Amino acid sequence: MVVEKNVPLQPCNTFGIAARAHTLVRVRSVDDLHAVLADAQLAPLPKLVLGGGSNIILTGDVKPLVLKMEIKGLRLVQETDRAWIVEAGAGEVWHTFVAWTLAQGFPGLENLALIPGTVGASPVQNIGAYGVELQDRFESLDAVDLATGQSFTLDAAQCAFGYRDSVFEHAPSPSQTEGGLPRGMGLAGRAVITRVRLRLPKPWKPVLGYLDLERRRAEAAVDQPTARQIFDWVCDIRRAKLPDPAVLGNAGSFFKNPTVTPEQCADIIAREPRIVHYPMADGSIKLAAGWLIDACGWKGKSIGKAGVYEKQALVLVNRGQGGDSVTGGEVVTLARAIQTSVYERFGIRLEPEPVVW
Repeated sequence: MVVEKNVPLQPCNTFGIAARAHTLVRVRSVDDLHAVLADAQLAPLPKLVLGGGSNIILTGDVKPLVLKMEIKGLRLVQETDRAWIVEAGAGEVWHTFVAWTLAQGFPGLENLALIPGTVGASPVQNIGAYGVELQDRFESLDAVDLATGQSFTLDAAQCAFGYRDSVFEHAPSPSQTEGGLPRGMGLAGRAVITRVRLRLPKPWKPVLGYLDLERRRAEAAVDQPTARQIFDWVCDIRRAKLPDPAVLGNAGSFFKNPTVTPEQCADIIAREPRIVHYPMADGSIKLAAGWLIDACGWKGKSIGKAGVYEKQALVLVNRGQGGDSVTGGEVVTLARAIQTSVYERFGIRLEPEPVVW
């Protein structure tokens, strides 16, 4: 267990916000977590679990104990006639994991290429892109209960996945225990994910429903693209639309795409015929949050050093530099101003994706 004091967190969050952790533990094994929980000084502290820092907005120095997840490991757990089951440590970079599966000949995650963050964070928000969500490939995960130190495993049903949602996004209630473990909705702040296993189905089938991918397929004149081709297309599309956090600090898509009823969508279309929308399997309609923000005139605008990316209004960026970085307060102020504009024009409340800490 590596314990550090007064640690700068600017390199640990993709928005590049300057902040410091009073105490940080680098968790490289489950034993490290047990050591934290056995330590008389560290165990009672409130805790913040930090992976790649791609989904967090820091509004000041972090007084809770920061658990920096650095558990590594990539392996094929099992191969059957119907699937490959692969496993990754929570501290592995998500995109590295996706690239590794393809290099090993295990397709199925190519649509999720270049999503920032670590593997351990992927189930928390049920990450997704270009027609595939984590829940579509999920097998199980291992986690540790921070209250008891007990390890446990959850399957997809127990994770209660929804659109950018899971059991890890909701706080537990005092009554939510069963056999010493939390149950039902409510593991936020209670559990730390240590390993994630995914089921990649056989035979592999390409997922090409999104317009950008269909355009790439048509341009390449390919009827049946390979997983590697889709991977390359997704990487190209994301690089063209989204800034590299290493160059321009950001947290990826800042707002969730809202869903509405068909009746609500029809009402909006009557006023805004060009609105980008997608029918969902459950009958609801997903609206493109980036289009809503752009329609309100926010693309390229800034408040302080927090700005809206010129190429994609769904992304907020850090226009500061180094020690003169954006503050978490500026990011929150800009986000709230955008929410107000969208609600006043469309009657829709945008929900942020990143956690504000």
